[in-house]
This record gives sequence, structure tokens and C-alpha cells, in this order.
Amino acid sequence: MLRMPDARRGASGVPGVPGSSGAPDPAGVPAAAGVPTDSDVPSEAPATSRTSSRGRRMDSRLVLLLAVATGVAVASNYYVQPLLPTIRHTFGAGAGAAGLIVTAAQIGYAAGLLFLLPLGDLLERRRLVVTMSLVTALGLVGAAIVPSLDLLYVAAVLIGAGSVVGQILVAFGASLASDDERGKVVGTVMSGLFIGILLARTAAGFLGALLGWRAVYYVAGGLALVLAAVLRKALPRYRENLNISYPRVLVSVFAIFREQPILRRRSLYGALSFAAFSALWTSLAFLLAGSPYRYGSGTIGLFGLVGVAGAVMATVAGRLADRGLQAVMTIATSSAILVSFVLLWVGQNQLGVLLIAIVLLDLGCQGLHITNQSEIYQLLPQARSRVNAGYMTSYFIGGTIGSVGSALCYEAFGWHAVCGLGAGFGAVALGLATGERRFGRRLAAASPAVA
Repeated sequence: MLRMPDARRGASGVPGVPGSSGAPDPAGVPAAAGVPTDSDVPSEAPATSRTSSRGRRMDSRLVLLLAVATGVAVASNYYVQPLLPTIRHTFGAGAGAAGLIVTAAQIGYAAGLLFLLPLGDLLERRRLVVTMSLVTALGLVGAAIVPSLDLLYVAAVLIGAGSVVGQILVAFGASLASDDERGKVVGTVMSGLFIGILLARTAAGFLGALLGWRAVYYVAGGLALVLAAVLRKALPRYRENLNISYPRVLVSVFAIFREQPILRRRSLYGALSFAAFSALWTSLAFLLAGSPYRYGSGTIGLFGLVGVAGAVMATVAGRLADRGLQAVMTIATSSAILVSFVLLWVGQNQLGVLLIAIVLLDLGCQGLHITNQSEIYQLLPQARSRVNAGYMTSYFIGGTIGSVGSALCYEAFGWHAVCGLGAGFGAVALGLATGERRFGRRLAAASPAVA
């Protein structure tokens, strides 16, 4: 039987969060929200370790399942990238029209972050996860059978929205973990996410070359269906005991963001790290396709495998965060981002230096991301999905700024401008990190309802 720790009351004044410093929540939220009882855990779910702030650790099999499920979920949003030339040929579309498939998926993902991710604090999570996995499967199969590009846009939106289930699973893992292992669990689950992104591009490219792009979506849709069935059987039931309406849940996302300075600061770090990451990967293909490399699209795609370093870093960063080394990790990872772009600048024509810089950037970006999540998941235990919604929305905005800025810089001024942009993101993060360490106690003291 799985039991969760009692949510400690704080003074947030946020709808749906116990211990409001304002008027009592008319919903009457009990103090021990999110605590599964014997009847809450289905007989078909495997036994998981008792979790409490001082309890035993999560079952490693459950952590592995969450990591795999998160990777499969997020991969759905990345299959299309190596398939764009083939899809363009199928529908006789231009490069811009085909590229809008990626934009449609991003729109769906952004909508999912804002409107679906907060549901993790309102609805029973196992049912929500299974339902969203089925929605993703529907979108993937739909993408395989669509007769027109316009309908493929619709399917891409559906896939993007459904893939947000990966973020719900990350928050699920954080809720199931005990206090002293939460960083490690989040890091492990996020490792699955990073590996899913990496393997999605590679697998889709190879399978698409062998069987066609539609086969990729058929296989992915079947995989999503299998995943839904496995999660239905293996996950414990879990629901935060919040009796509030959906509109109030959405409003509370903004209220939480407003009232939590640590969340705002960590969201800014996340936006800066993803902006730097996107700045590199948006323009790297242009660099590699030109002199002196002149690589084809297949070879360029293999550079994504260098990102496996980020998957390794996720677990390491999570373990260090459990030891209370968030400030040190923030400075170290921000420095890595800054130094990586300096190397990208001076070593743009040297493959060895370029690879080292890419690895260093990936370590910095993913390490900072995991450090951020390890810290924000200590805030408001009953609102982790909403906390994550605020953070990931900021993260996504940062990535968009980095991507657009990189494209404009490369077109107008070339590779050195891209490196200057990325270094600027790293420098701002490093400046904030040094300031946070100096004033960290004041920041922590100002943050309400930190659990």
C-alpha cells in the first residue's frame, strides 16, 4: 500500500492550496490531501515502497517505468523533425508549409502546458495519464492516415497537447518520492525524457527511410496504446484532495507564480537555459551544412546523439540537489553554458572543439533544468502540477526566444552572432546565480509555503 506524506500547511493565499493566509478556502481542503488509502491503490498495481518524508524509498521499478513512459510520451513530439523532407514531397508542399507541422505541435504543447498540465492537481492522476496517452495515440494514428497537410496540422496539435503527459509524469514521480530522494527521482525520470528526445529523431529517421513516414506514426501510435495499458495496470491511483473548479485551478497557476519568488527565479533560469539550448540547435545545422564540414542531413542528425550527456547529467544533478547543493550547481551549470559558447565561437571550424562545446552546453542546460525542478518541487506539495505548469511555460517561452533570436542572428550576422547571443544567455544566468547565492537566505525566507 502506498501512502503519501501529509501536506504541510503554509500561508500561500492561493486557491486550492491549504493554509491560505487570506480568507479560508471555501472548498474546505483537508490537511492530508494527496494521501492514497487502501481503496485508492488498485489491486493490479504492483506494490510500491511506502513514501513519506522519513519513509522508505520508491520502488526502483516504478521509477524506471515513469522514466520510460516520460521518454515515450515526449518522443511523440519529435518524430516529425527528420521526416519533414519526405512529408513535404508526399503533399507537394513547400519547406515553409511543411515546417508549420513543427509549429502546430509546439502550439499544441504550449496549450497543453497551460490548460492540461494543471489538471494533475485536480483530477485522479493515473486516469489522467492514461487518458492523455490515448489522446496522443489517437493523434499519432491520425497523422499516419491523413490525406492532406491541413489535417496533419490538426493531428500535430493533438500530438503536442497529448505529449504534455510527460510533464504530468514528472510531477507524479515527485509526489510519490520521499523528501530525501526527490531530486534523484526527478533526475532519473528526466533522464528518460532526454533519451526519448534523442532516440525519437534517430529512430524516426531510420524507420522512415525503410518503411516511409506514415509507418513511423503507425508504430508510434501502437507504442502509445501499449504504454497506456501498462500505465493503467502499474501506476497507483493518486489524487490531490482539492475540491475546487477548473477555472480556479487555472487562475491559481498565475497566483502561485506571483506569490513564489523561488519559482519565478527558477523559471527565469529555465528560460535562459532553454534559450541557450535552442540558440545552438536552431543554427547548428546551417554551420554543419556549410564549409568546411558540408555534412548531409543524415550526418547532421547524428549530432543529436551527443546530447546523451544531458541524460547522464540529469541523474547527477538530481543527486546533488538532494544534498542541498542547488546554489553550487546553478553557478557551475550557468558557467558551463557561458564557456560552451565561447568554445563554439573560437572552434567553429574544428570538429573536436565543436563536439566538446556541444557536450558542455548540454551538460549545463540539462543540469540547470534538473536543479530548477528539484527545487520547485519542494514548493507547495499539493500544487506540483500547477507549479510545473508555471515553470514549463516560462521554459517554453525562453526556448522560443532563443530559437527565433538564433535564426535572425545567423541570417543577419552569421555564426559568431549566434554564439554571442547564447553567451549572453549564459552570462545573465551566471550573474543571477552569483546574486542568488549571496542573497539566498533572504529569498528563501520571503517564499511562502515552502514544504
